[in-house]
Amino acid sequence: MVEIVECAPRCEDRCSKTHHRKPCLFYCKYCCAKCLCVPPGTYGNKEVCPCYNDWKTKEGGPKCP
Repeated sequence: MVEIVECAPRCEDRCSKTHHRKPCLFYCKYCCAKCLCVPPGTYGNKEVCPCYNDWKTKEGGPKCP
């Protein structure tokens, strides 16, 4: 579990290798604020954060990067 102030730096790490940096950061910070968790690494590992992992779009895809 992370504090809200930790969301930005953790999302910077999470989104550091994507070509879609701006939307990645937006949704990562949005999800972190709700779930108070950001999975480690730049991809995958979502099982570490169940809320982050289980939050889906209307279409059923992942909401959080």
